[in-house]
Amino acid sequence: MTSQFPELLGFPDIGRCRVMGVVNVTPDSFSDGGQWFEADKAIAHGLELFAAGADIVDVGGESTRPGALRVDPAEELRRVLPVVRELAAAGPVSIDTMRADVAEAAVRAGARLVNDVSGGLADPRMVPFVAANRLPYVVMHWRGPSVDMQTRAHYDDVVADVRREIAARIDAVLAAGGDFRQIIVDPGIGFAKRPDADHNWALLKHLDQLAALGRPVLVGASRKAFLGHLLAGPDGVPRPPAFRDHASSAITALVAAAGAWAVRVHAVVADVDAVRVAARWRAQP
Repeated sequence: MTSQFPELLGFPDIGRCRVMGVVNVTPDSFSDGGQWFEADKAIAHGLELFAAGADIVDVGGESTRPGALRVDPAEELRRVLPVVRELAAAGPVSIDTMRADVAEAAVRAGARLVNDVSGGLADPRMVPFVAANRLPYVVMHWRGPSVDMQTRAHYDDVVADVRREIAARIDAVLAAGGDFRQIIVDPGIGFAKRPDADHNWALLKHLDQLAALGRPVLVGASRKAFLGHLLAGPDGVPRPPAFRDHASSAITALVAAAGAWAVRVHAVVADVDAVRVAARWRAQP
């Protein structure tokens, strides 16, 4: 199969969408409620994700669910460093953080990719750090902290607005001396995107508009609230996160077939299968 993704420093093309498994080392994650908060449990879970076929394991120590408050920097470091250190010996690890100090410590511990949901807006030191070190860097669309991000979900044209705002963050990385080839873009599904509106669906349907920026696209839709709203029962109550995995895998198949570089997911086994199906689909003339 010929190359289908733009060049990314440190991550050669593998001919299909990658699967990024999630390890939340937090007590308040929307998706797993602190199930992996203790370091030994988080490490064991990350190893299980690699064994299940994850290409990357994404380790985060700060919840970014809607309404979440910021965690103390020292506590974030305490949570993630032992987990990153152990998992980096088993496979590629990304660090999910908005703080440059945490990213730097995690990279020293073995992380190979920085996944910053703020796209460099939360910490002015982040972009210079990743640019100077040519680290693969996820630039996500973000409009403000989780505590009140949904109040910022106002768009003239959500696809055009998100593309323009991500392009501005790409420019910021380049202005800091970064390399175009180190950047990954993420539409920020669920971040300042209302689950009861079409914001998330429009972005997923039109990923080609983000891919037109010339960079690989990462999609993190797994278990998000917009799927809970879609799957609500007759009483109108959204389906809980733990019961959204089948819909999440459907999204994985669709975006992988559309050319996404990676999907960030919780139920790795099903999503590995989904990207294999999508790769076979894309291979047809």
